Formats: sequence, structure tokens, C-alpha cells
Amino acid sequence: MVPDATTVPPGNRRTLIVGDVHGCLDELQALLSACSVDWSADRVLLVGDLVAKGPDSQGVVQFARERKLEAVLGNHDAKVLTLAPWAGPLEPTAKTPKHHGKVARTLGLDDWVYLRRLPLYLALPELGTVVVHAGLIAGLPLEQQPRDLMINMRSITPEGQASKRVDAGQPWASLWLGPSHVVFGHDAIRGLQQHPFATGLDTGCVYGRSLTALVLPERRLVSVPARRAYVPI
Repeated sequence: MVPDATTVPPGNRRTLIVGDVHGCLDELQALLSACSVDWSADRVLLVGDLVAKGPDSQGVVQFARERKLEAVLGNHDAKVLTLAPWAGPLEPTAKTPKHHGKVARTLGLDDWVYLRRLPLYLALPELGTVVVHAGLIAGLPLEQQPRDLMINMRSITPEGQASKRVDAGQPWASLWLGPSHVVFGHDAIRGLQQHPFATGLDTGCVYGRSLTALVLPERRLVSVPARRAYVPI
């Protein structure tokens, strides 16, 4: 009998945290294969932005829900959710990027339910780790963190304010002092970030670079190359 994940000894169970997938299903599957995922034991988490820009957003969501992958909400996931069937007629506004409307038209009910249930963060106390899509504000409890910043922030300005812009100041993660180690995505321009208390995993797969996973508890990084650049950065 093959043991399920709940019966595997804790010391033999790994947690794999995967950077921004953006509809790159082939690369996601290749990365998990490169990590030699044990589906009976390992836990796989995605840092958000499962959808948009890449070639197969619906396929990524379907794969994630069928394989019972965990994930946090990304800004592109949130934008697609504004077009959900329960939000009204599927009529993207002038401010809605075309790729979000295109993704929305491919999703089935089970896909919508999976996306709707994504939390803003996942706390992994046994690993001293928190997973969030974009960033956290130092000194605020997780439950008080602003939703907009958790899915959009990139920098801290010289005045100490959180910003969505990559050119507004220092990477927020370089100033994060713990105690939890934060694993995040969202910042493809900066790419892989390795700070004392934070690791950024958006290595720009959809832009033609790579898809990266952090394997815990050994803190090993594994990457696979993108098959091509699907959109310009």
C-alpha cells in the first residue's frame, strides 16, 4: 500500500514552493519532474499568478486542483476573478487587459472555485516560513496586512512607504528582518532574490527565462528553462 501524505514520516516529507507560473503548464510539469516530486508525500505550493500571459492558464489551474497543489492569490489571479460568473456578465472593461478576459473564457466552474478559494498567504510554522505573492509590511500581524500590498508590492521607498514599483526604492525583502522566512514571487524584473529572511522566486518563466522552485527543508533551488518567451517583459 502506498502511504498518503498524512502518513509519511515528517522527516521524509518535502515542501516545494514554485514561483510565478503564468499559464506555463509545460514548464511547471517539467520543474516538478526535475524535483522528483513524490506525490504520495511531498507538498507543493505555488506563490500565485497561476494565470495570464502564458499559453495554458486553464491547464495550470486544472492541474493544480487535480493534483491538490496549494497556492496563494496573485495579482493576476485576482484580476481574472473580477470577471468570474458570479461577478456579473463577462464584459471586460477598457481597463481589463485582454489576456485576463481570454483566460476567464477558458475556465470551468471547478477552476473558478479553486481560484476563489486561494488565500492571501500560507503560514508554514513547522518550517519557519510564510508564503505570499508579493510582499509583507514589517511589524504588522499577517491578518492585518493590506490585501493590495500582499499581491502587488515590490519596493520600500526612501521615505519608508510600500510601493508597487520596482524602481521606487529598495526591494522590500532586503529590509525584512523575520523572524519568519518569507517566500514570494511577483518581481520578475529583479528575478531570483536571496535575502537573509526572504526568497523571491519569480525568475520570469513567461518572459522566456526560467521557472524556479525552493525545496524545503533543505532550501535547495531547482530551475528549468522556459520553452520560449511568451510575452515581452
